[in-house]
Amino acid sequence: MKGDSVTLHTDVTEVQRDDLILWTFASQDNLIAEIHKQFMYLFDSKESFRNSLQMEQKTGSLTVANMRPEHSGLYQLTAIIRGRTSYKTFNVTVSDNLEISVTRLPVPVISSNPSQCSSSSSLSHQNCSLVCSVLNVSHVALSWYKGNSLLSSISVSDLSISLSLPLEVEYQDKNSYSCVLNNPISNQTQHLDISRLCYTCADSVHCCGSTEAAIRLVVSALVGVATVAAVVYDIRSE
Repeated sequence: MKGDSVTLHTDVTEVQRDDLILWTFASQDNLIAEIHKQFMYLFDSKESFRNSLQMEQKTGSLTVANMRPEHSGLYQLTAIIRGRTSYKTFNVTVSDNLEISVTRLPVPVISSNPSQCSSSSSLSHQNCSLVCSVLNVSHVALSWYKGNSLLSSISVSDLSISLSLPLEVEYQDKNSYSCVLNNPISNQTQHLDISRLCYTCADSVHCCGSTEAAIRLVVSALVGVATVAAVVYDIRSE
């Protein structure tokens, strides 16, 4: 509600010296708050935010006080914590009621690309090429995880686009992989089933070889039938 305060949480336990917290408003070029080398900076000299911004130095969480309609918009967080980068986007609307809302997320889709399999003769070194994708999203991050460890991530802010993120794993990899789509409110996770999506080049060749053999067998049978028919026709003609 107009005149109230809202706190946007980073979910960071404690900002260390080498960590970085950046808060922007409306666009990524409009920096409004920062923690760098454990020093806190508030860029509230603009009339719209004058004396309205507060930030908790320990966690980097941002509070906007005495909210007005001009405070409505997208607040974007970039946090580099222990070398790991994460993003959050808060959509704040100031009206008769204050709400923070983000559209429900779709479940990401994991698919494989058999044409990219390794030609290595060693099964343990054959790779499976995968891609995690999601359609028509905005203000989200798409990430690959190996267990609880982040492998790669891509994000989008104010555009509604399709995202895709590739991954290569070994055919016999027994680790747990997952693709996660998240925003500040919720997340959707798709777990990778290597046995279902990944198969070796040898499997692919075997499959294609069997198919080719079946086709050749059918063609041979048809040719044989045609030959017999031709012989019968010749005999009857005589």
